[in-house]
Amino acid sequence: MNFAEFYQRSIDTPEQFWRDEATLIDWNIPHTQVLDYSRPPFAKWFVGGRTNLCHNAVDRWCATQGDKAALIAISTETNTEKTYSFNELQSEVERCAAIMLALGVGRGDRVLIYMPMIAEAAFAMLACARIGAIHSVVFGGFAANSLASRIDDAKPALIVSADAGSRNGKAIPYKHLLDAAIELSNAKPAKVLLVDRGLAPMALVAGRDVDYATLRAVHLDARVPVTWLESNEASYILYTSGTTGKPKGVQRDVGGYAVALASSMKYNFCAKAGETFFATSDIGWVVGHSYIVYGPLIAGMASIMYEGLPVCPDAGIWWSIVEKYKVTRMFSAPTAIRVLRKQPPEFMRKYDLSSLRALYLAGEPLDETTSQWIAGELGVPIIDNYWQTETGWPILSIAKGVEDRPTRLGSPGVAMYGYKVKLLNESTGEECGANEKGVLVIDGPLPPGCMQTVYGDDRRFVDTYWSTFAGRQVYSTFDWGVRDADGYYFILGRTDDVINVAGHRLGTREIEESISSHANVSEVAVVGVEDKLKGQVAIAFAIVKHAEQIATAEGRQALEREIMGVVDRQLGAVARPARVYFVPQLPKTRSGKLLRRSIQAICEGRNPGDLTAIEDPASLQQIKSALQV
Repeated sequence: MNFAEFYQRSIDTPEQFWRDEATLIDWNIPHTQVLDYSRPPFAKWFVGGRTNLCHNAVDRWCATQGDKAALIAISTETNTEKTYSFNELQSEVERCAAIMLALGVGRGDRVLIYMPMIAEAAFAMLACARIGAIHSVVFGGFAANSLASRIDDAKPALIVSADAGSRNGKAIPYKHLLDAAIELSNAKPAKVLLVDRGLAPMALVAGRDVDYATLRAVHLDARVPVTWLESNEASYILYTSGTTGKPKGVQRDVGGYAVALASSMKYNFCAKAGETFFATSDIGWVVGHSYIVYGPLIAGMASIMYEGLPVCPDAGIWWSIVEKYKVTRMFSAPTAIRVLRKQPPEFMRKYDLSSLRALYLAGEPLDETTSQWIAGELGVPIIDNYWQTETGWPILSIAKGVEDRPTRLGSPGVAMYGYKVKLLNESTGEECGANEKGVLVIDGPLPPGCMQTVYGDDRRFVDTYWSTFAGRQVYSTFDWGVRDADGYYFILGRTDDVINVAGHRLGTREIEESISSHANVSEVAVVGVEDKLKGQVAIAFAIVKHAEQIATAEGRQALEREIMGVVDRQLGAVARPARVYFVPQLPKTRSGKLLRRSIQAICEGRNPGDLTAIEDPASLQQIKSALQV
């Protein structure tokens, strides 16, 4: 099939196109209308149709491959491996769903999941989907303040957590962070369901905290039928950083998401039921939602859920998993591949990787050196793809399930079906020609699977994503890009103040607010700076209240450590800046706006650009001097 024709059909006749794709999943009641776009930019897909994510991921496969592997939970941290067949997965999910119902969780209630990469986390997500509850997974590395803000926004009836995660053999306790977050928040959950892994002691709060294993034993034989949901009911909320301090709750539907995942598994990831998919992400991120828990299972594949590092116990661990479980499709991030590239090649070459058909990479730009190295080692296609938490599945890629088109170094590919992608000039709003830099936008309606709105805040959805260009309602990705003459896109970086650290989106404003809470910081600017390993790292420049503390090198180092500790405690290690530099003033325009792009350019050794509006040119020299010190 010709991809250009396939794509054009999705753009010219979207309702017929997606009506056909909707047959990839099971419906309890068929939809009466493919698309309702009567209130742009809010799109409703498969209106009137009733379906269920858990049914499509689990139940429907039990009849034909109930004894085949569905979820493979591997932890090199605890040296455990367990494979759940589709039948066994259904039983575990029903037990978890029965626990939730017994704890008072109902359709439309929110359940916040703050868990490590263990099977029970997937059970909890699927159990929510089964009974019509709305899950909100929070990355296990987030600290109390970040967790509290999400509790306050989602107002969960139940929180599911664990005693601890583990990293590099060291337990990372969760319970004290969760208790602190609940104490900080205004919205108090009625119950907290806890998985005790025996990794860290945890004090239980009487009347609130309950033990998972105990309740599982009570509901061992539970049978919980799926709750059929209207296609546009909410399935989950996933918080993502923004340019303001308050995270945005990306709200996703049920039917459109199920169809988009089924479609992308077929065309993007060439999925075949009975094969094995290995995504190395975390369920705290959107890749974990779409391509660890839901996508592979909807496609009838076994999905590997991995807790551990790519280099422990040694750099061959991922490849040993590929060999043992005959992985056919693998999804990771460029940062992880750059880490593995530094290891001796024998760790990869001693395993039989003949089952692997392709490696997919996303989360940050893929550099040519990394791409060529891993392609040479694996001898399979390396397929880049670009998308966002907000879209839920790839915007740009190569859909080899439609047509085996060549990839292009440095490019994630071409616009995927359903996405009306354009590049607009930042100043004029006009469409860019070939090889002209512009802001990557998408004309509405967004295809199935994309966010419905910002949870509880329709106005923020419109103002944040659809109001970048005056007089033109288009969805902004906030990424710069260029398109070559053949339609391949190249992503050049963010237009806003969100940075991408090893595939994790971090808002500079959140980090700045955390640093500003230190008693000796009066003002701070945080920028994302290019890093060969992680893509970007956060760098902070702070003005102190009491200069005597930084009069010596020892004093500066001590204060830098203190500030990093504040960020660790408030936001988690994932948000910790790589460096904190101290300056007497920050570069600003005469109207008081921080010149972030100029600071970033200096950090990266580039020209700081147009400085006609700067208030004091000496401030840039002070940035340069701080970097030299």
